[in-house]
Amino acid sequence: MIIGALDTTMYFHAGIYVFAVLLANYTATWFIPLPLFGMVSVGTLVFGITFTQRGRVHRFGRRRVYQMILVAAVGMVLESIFLGVPWRIIAASFIAIVLSETADTEIYHKLLRLSWMKRVIGSNLISIPLDSILFNGIAFLGVFEPGILVAITFGEIVTKFATGSLAALWRTRSDRNKLQPAT
Repeated sequence: MIIGALDTTMYFHAGIYVFAVLLANYTATWFIPLPLFGMVSVGTLVFGITFTQRGRVHRFGRRRVYQMILVAAVGMVLESIFLGVPWRIIAASFIAIVLSETADTEIYHKLLRLSWMKRVIGSNLISIPLDSILFNGIAFLGVFEPGILVAITFGEIVTKFATGSLAALWRTRSDRNKLQPAT
Protein backbone atom coordinates (compact mmCIF):
# COMPACT_ATOMS: atom_id res chain seq x y z
CA MET A 1 0.00 0.00 0.00
CA ILE A 2 1.30 3.43 -0.89
CA ILE A 3 1.04 5.96 1.90
CA GLY A 4 -0.52 9.21 0.70
CA ALA A 5 0.52 12.71 1.68
CA LEU A 6 -2.34 13.01 4.20
CA ASP A 7 -1.40 9.71 5.84
CA THR A 8 2.24 10.76 6.00
CA THR A 9 1.23 14.05 7.64
CA MET A 10 -0.97 12.26 10.16
CA TYR A 11 1.75 9.72 11.02
CA PHE A 12 4.31 12.52 11.36
CA HIS A 13 2.15 14.42 13.88
CA ALA A 14 1.15 11.23 15.69
CA GLY A 15 4.81 10.23 15.90
CA ILE A 16 5.74 13.54 17.48
CA TYR A 17 2.87 13.09 19.95
CA VAL A 18 3.94 9.56 20.97
CA PHE A 19 7.61 10.57 21.26
CA ALA A 20 6.68 13.59 23.43
CA VAL A 21 4.53 11.44 25.74
CA LEU A 22 7.34 8.91 26.20
CA LEU A 23 10.00 11.57 26.73
CA ALA A 24 7.74 13.36 29.22
CA ASN A 25 7.29 10.16 31.23
CA TYR A 26 11.02 9.42 31.19
CA THR A 27 11.85 12.88 32.58
CA ALA A 28 8.77 13.29 34.82
CA THR A 29 10.78 13.20 38.06
CA TRP A 30 13.40 15.77 37.01
CA PHE A 31 12.29 19.18 38.34
CA ILE A 32 13.27 22.80 37.62
CA PRO A 33 12.18 25.58 40.00
CA LEU A 34 10.35 28.51 38.39
CA PRO A 35 11.51 32.07 39.22
CA LEU A 36 8.50 33.27 41.27
CA PHE A 37 6.37 30.29 42.21
CA GLY A 38 6.13 26.72 41.15
CA MET A 39 8.24 23.96 39.77
CA VAL A 40 8.12 22.20 36.46
CA SER A 41 9.12 18.73 35.44
CA VAL A 42 11.52 18.56 32.53
CA GLY A 43 8.97 16.26 30.90
CA THR A 44 6.37 18.99 30.99
CA LEU A 45 8.55 21.14 28.75
CA VAL A 46 7.91 18.59 26.03
CA PHE A 47 4.45 17.41 27.04
CA GLY A 48 2.75 20.72 26.21
CA ILE A 49 3.48 19.93 22.59
CA THR A 50 1.20 16.88 22.77
CA PHE A 51 -1.89 19.06 23.12
CA THR A 52 -1.18 20.82 19.84
CA GLN A 53 -0.06 17.62 18.06
CA ARG A 54 -3.33 16.02 19.06
CA GLY A 55 -5.07 19.07 17.61
CA ARG A 56 -3.29 18.39 14.34
CA VAL A 57 -4.33 14.73 14.30
CA HIS A 58 -7.95 15.75 14.95
CA ARG A 59 -8.09 16.74 11.28
CA PHE A 60 -8.04 13.04 10.47
CA GLY A 61 -10.96 12.17 12.77
CA ARG A 62 -11.65 10.88 16.27
CA ARG A 63 -10.68 7.32 15.40
CA ARG A 64 -7.15 8.38 14.48
CA VAL A 65 -6.81 10.38 17.71
CA TYR A 66 -7.85 7.41 19.83
CA GLN A 67 -5.52 5.09 17.87
CA MET A 68 -2.66 7.50 18.54
CA ILE A 69 -3.46 7.53 22.27
CA LEU A 70 -3.50 3.72 22.28
CA VAL A 71 -0.07 3.57 20.62
CA ALA A 72 1.25 5.96 23.27
CA ALA A 73 -0.25 3.79 26.04
CA VAL A 74 1.46 0.67 24.69
CA GLY A 75 4.69 2.66 24.45
CA MET A 76 4.35 3.69 28.10
CA VAL A 77 4.15 0.07 29.24
CA LEU A 78 7.23 -0.81 27.18
CA GLU A 79 8.98 2.26 28.54
CA SER A 80 8.43 1.10 32.10
CA ILE A 81 9.60 -2.43 31.35
CA PHE A 82 12.71 -1.53 29.35
CA LEU A 83 13.72 1.91 30.70
CA GLY A 84 12.65 1.52 34.32
CA VAL A 85 10.18 4.40 34.38
CA PRO A 86 8.33 3.94 37.71
CA TRP A 87 4.87 2.37 37.43
CA ARG A 88 3.35 5.25 39.42
CA ILE A 89 4.46 7.60 36.62
CA ILE A 90 3.10 5.25 33.94
CA ALA A 91 -0.23 4.77 35.79
CA ALA A 92 -0.57 8.52 36.40
CA SER A 93 0.28 9.30 32.79
CA PHE A 94 -2.08 6.67 31.41
CA ILE A 95 -5.05 7.75 33.55
CA ALA A 96 -4.40 11.47 32.97
CA ILE A 97 -4.00 10.98 29.21
CA VAL A 98 -7.10 8.82 28.80
CA LEU A 99 -9.34 11.18 30.78
CA SER A 100 -7.92 14.56 29.75
CA GLU A 101 -7.46 13.66 26.11
CA THR A 102 -10.92 12.15 25.85
CA ALA A 103 -12.26 15.44 27.24
CA ASP A 104 -10.05 17.36 24.81
CA THR A 105 -11.13 15.28 21.82
CA GLU A 106 -14.83 15.60 22.54
CA ILE A 107 -14.62 19.36 23.24
CA TYR A 108 -12.53 19.88 20.10
CA HIS A 109 -15.12 18.11 17.96
CA LYS A 110 -17.93 20.19 19.47
CA LEU A 111 -16.02 23.31 18.34
CA LEU A 112 -15.57 22.28 14.70
CA ARG A 113 -17.42 25.37 13.46
CA LEU A 114 -14.59 27.55 14.87
CA SER A 115 -11.10 28.12 13.50
CA TRP A 116 -8.37 25.56 14.25
CA MET A 117 -6.67 27.88 16.76
CA LYS A 118 -9.94 28.49 18.64
CA ARG A 119 -10.66 24.75 18.73
CA VAL A 120 -7.20 24.03 20.15
CA ILE A 121 -7.43 26.82 22.74
CA GLY A 122 -10.99 25.86 23.72
CA SER A 123 -10.18 22.20 24.24
CA ASN A 124 -6.85 22.95 25.97
CA LEU A 125 -8.59 25.19 28.53
CA ILE A 126 -10.11 22.02 29.98
CA SER A 127 -7.62 19.31 29.10
CA ILE A 128 -4.41 20.97 30.32
CA PRO A 129 -5.53 21.66 33.92
CA LEU A 130 -7.31 18.29 34.05
CA ASP A 131 -4.18 16.47 32.86
CA SER A 132 -1.91 18.33 35.31
CA ILE A 133 -4.15 17.79 38.33
CA LEU A 134 -4.70 14.10 37.58
CA PHE A 135 -1.09 13.31 36.70
CA ASN A 136 0.49 15.09 39.65
CA GLY A 137 -2.13 13.92 42.12
CA ILE A 138 -1.66 10.28 41.13
CA ALA A 139 2.11 10.34 40.58
CA PHE A 140 3.20 12.48 43.52
CA LEU A 141 0.52 12.45 46.25
CA GLY A 142 2.33 11.17 49.32
CA VAL A 143 5.71 11.69 47.65
CA PHE A 144 5.73 15.48 48.08
CA GLU A 145 4.23 17.76 50.71
CA PRO A 146 0.94 19.43 49.64
CA GLY A 147 2.56 22.85 49.08
CA ILE A 148 5.17 21.35 46.77
CA LEU A 149 2.46 19.39 44.93
CA VAL A 150 0.50 22.62 44.36
CA ALA A 151 3.67 24.36 43.12
CA ILE A 152 4.40 21.51 40.70
CA THR A 153 0.82 21.43 39.38
CA PHE A 154 0.73 25.21 38.92
CA GLY A 155 4.10 25.22 37.16
CA GLU A 156 3.03 22.44 34.85
CA ILE A 157 -0.24 24.10 33.86
CA VAL A 158 1.59 27.34 32.99
CA THR A 159 4.32 25.47 31.09
CA LYS A 160 1.90 23.27 29.13
CA PHE A 161 -0.08 26.33 28.03
CA ALA A 162 3.16 28.10 27.03
CA THR A 163 4.68 25.20 25.07
CA GLY A 164 1.35 24.27 23.52
CA SER A 165 0.80 27.88 22.46
CA LEU A 166 4.26 28.11 20.90
CA ALA A 167 3.64 24.89 18.99
CA ALA A 168 0.23 26.17 17.83
CA LEU A 169 1.70 29.47 16.69
CA TRP A 170 4.45 27.61 14.83
CA ARG A 171 1.77 25.48 13.15
CA THR A 172 -0.23 28.54 12.20
CA ARG A 173 2.79 30.11 10.52
CA SER A 174 4.25 27.02 8.86
CA ASP A 175 1.26 24.85 8.01
CA ARG A 176 -0.69 26.91 5.50
CA ASN A 177 -2.50 24.07 3.80
CA LYS A 178 -6.10 24.42 4.87
CA LEU A 179 -7.36 20.87 5.43
CA GLN A 180 -10.95 20.51 6.54
CA PRO A 181 -11.30 18.56 9.78
CA ALA A 182 -12.87 15.12 9.62
CA THR A 183 -16.07 14.67 11.58
